[in-house]
Amino acid sequence: MGGLWYEEFDPGRVFQHAIRRTVTESDNVLFSCLTHNPQPLHIDFDFAEKHSEFGKPLVNSLFTLGLMIGISVNDTTLGTTIANLGMTDVRFPKPVFHGDTIRVETEVISRRESKSRPDAGIVEFEHRAYNQHGDQVGICRRQAFMRKKPAE
Repeated sequence: MGGLWYEEFDPGRVFQHAIRRTVTESDNVLFSCLTHNPQPLHIDFDFAEKHSEFGKPLVNSLFTLGLMIGISVNDTTLGTTIANLGMTDVRFPKPVFHGDTIRVETEVISRRESKSRPDAGIVEFEHRAYNQHGDQVGICRRQAFMRKKPAE
């Protein structure tokens, strides 16, 4: 498994994820339609050009959130997480547009042992996403229920 065990998440550790992703028009339109989000800022190019301050479609912020967390999985929780417990303090300081390339860094904020499961603990991550210009386009805190390393 590529993921780390609960014990390997030291608070303060920062991951610079090597995987980056360029967001396409297709990603945005498909995601918005699949999630039944008819917001014209995402799927109506004419509307976005004529009636938004950006003059072009914005990438759906929930796609940005999912991509930000998804990029982190390979280096952190692949196969070692039990479940996500929540995401808090989600913000999008700058918009994402078609053609933006997103990179992500993750910081381990804290960890604590589970009170109900001796084989698991809770790790809080802060994920931060940036576009190709270095502008921060997303940030969130995520609480993950993580497996402890099995006894050998």
